[in-house]
Amino acid sequence: MGRTPSNKPTSFDIAYLAGVSQPTVSRALRGHKSVSLQTRQKIEAIARQLNYTVDKNASSLRSQRANTLALLFFEDPTPDESNINPFFLSMLGSITRHCAARGLDLLISFQKLDDDWHKRYQESHRADGLILLGYGDYTLYETRLRQLVRSGTHFVRWGSVDEGTIGATVGSDNFGAGRLAGEHLLARGRRTIAFLGQADVHYPEFQKRYAGLTRAIETAGLTPDPELVVDAISSEESGHAAAQQLLARGKKFDAIFAASDLIAIGAMRALAEVGLTVPNDVAVVGFDDIPAASFTAPPLTTVMQDMRLAGEALVEAVLAQVEDRAAPSPVLPTRLVVRASTGG
Repeated sequence: MGRTPSNKPTSFDIAYLAGVSQPTVSRALRGHKSVSLQTRQKIEAIARQLNYTVDKNASSLRSQRANTLALLFFEDPTPDESNINPFFLSMLGSITRHCAARGLDLLISFQKLDDDWHKRYQESHRADGLILLGYGDYTLYETRLRQLVRSGTHFVRWGSVDEGTIGATVGSDNFGAGRLAGEHLLARGRRTIAFLGQADVHYPEFQKRYAGLTRAIETAGLTPDPELVVDAISSEESGHAAAQQLLARGKKFDAIFAASDLIAIGAMRALAEVGLTVPNDVAVVGFDDIPAASFTAPPLTTVMQDMRLAGEALVEAVLAQVEDRAAPSPVLPTRLVVRASTGG
């Protein structure tokens, strides 16, 4: 005899009607990619007909999953007491929405780089995986990433994607964005372009942005001047100090490409203090398109990173690991937002 559905439908009832196994039903209703689209749609249709709903608590117990991700912010120097880069705050909304769409809870925590955060979340089983935002000096952060890999922790970070990437990483096309910024400034008639940002292995995203800028300069038949490169981390204070150092060198420059909007905003303040106007004397381009970029005087031309795609990609990269799939490390496109700081 065939199986007769009970008054309260179960996944076994769905499996019988769909002609598949019960584990296949469970995977399909979790959106697991191992189940074909056709089979998944058939199972979902039968579940709707039976008014079947997934018991998240029971499902979690069976799979030993928390159905929760943890988003860890790491401290960044800021003028207020938040110590969170506003760029990452703008990414938070996308991550939260995509977690909700995937039926996941999201824990948000602020961590110091020297804390044993990796052990805390691994041993407590509070979350199925980690999303890491912000890290400062990558050479110091790298050790912790290797620890996460060795311990089998599911994690993804926002950062520079390259062949040496440790674990799953989502990031923007920093090289292409740097070249785009350089091409824009050159098209505006600028020929001596300074770069503010620590362009080395300690800050690989900044390094790639500078590499893109130099490619644009060289393609135009010009020679990049290393004296027009000044180290800066992503803060207004650092950008202000870097611009002051650049001015003190006495080298002529007619444009600045800053590795972040915060650096650019600090640099614009330093230019104003010595009577240089933007963009007449110096054109300025930033990076990130944080909310403050459109409220500077003049409004800041900047490179926009796709926050919606970023949030979705970060969540999906963790879920892939939780579901035993290969985790992608996508490089996301950017676009230039032209405003008055470059004469736009």
